[in-house]
Formats: sequence, C-alpha cells, structure tokens
Amino acid sequence: KAALVRLESRGLRVQVESAGEGAEWPTSRLLRLDLVGQDRPGIVREISGVLAAAGVNVVELSTECASAPMSGEMLFTATARLQAPSDQLIEGLRDRLETLAGELMVDVTLEDATD
Repeated sequence: KAALVRLESRGLRVQVESAGEGAEWPTSRLLRLDLVGQDRPGIVREISGVLAAAGVNVVELSTECASAPMSGEMLFTATARLQAPSDQLIEGLRDRLETLAGELMVDVTLEDATD
C-alpha cells in the first residue's frame, strides 16, 4: 500500500480500499476489451471513466504505442481483461464504449472472455 501511495508524487491518483475479512465477492463475469487507434492523450482516462461508471473492474491492462505500418503515425493499442457485475448488460456497456470510441476516433471491441 505504501509503494502505491508513493506513486501519487508522480501525478498518479491512487485509491486503495480494504475489503475486510470474510468479504464476499459479488458474482461477476469476465470481459475482454480491445482498442486500437491513433495515439493521443486521454484515451485510457476516457475509457476507464466509462468502465468505472458501469462498476467494471480492470483486472489486467496491456498497452503499446508503435509506428503504424503505412502512415508512420503513432498507433495506440490496448487489451484489457475486465470484471463486470454479472447483472451488467454487456450490450449497454458496449454501446457506451462505441459512442466514446467514435468521439476518440478509435476502434473498440468488447466481448465475453474466459479465464
């Protein structure tokens, strides 16, 4: 916990909460999110905002910036494993992400995943 809090001095907002002993995890489902588009500041912040508002947890996130093959512009790619409440309707979440993807000019796919 102390190591995470030290990251705040580098401009990262960190929030740590204890679940307490014997806390039961709600039933959930795993999802996979893939994103690709021209790199620009704020992509992760905007996508994570939609996920957080829906009560979705990011279990694993992998990102990469690389030169696009044809144009040479920086291409941002992200893959995330997500944990969503089992009652979360994936279609509604997908619609919200696709609306945001249009604004950010990126491609987003969201699908059920298996462990």
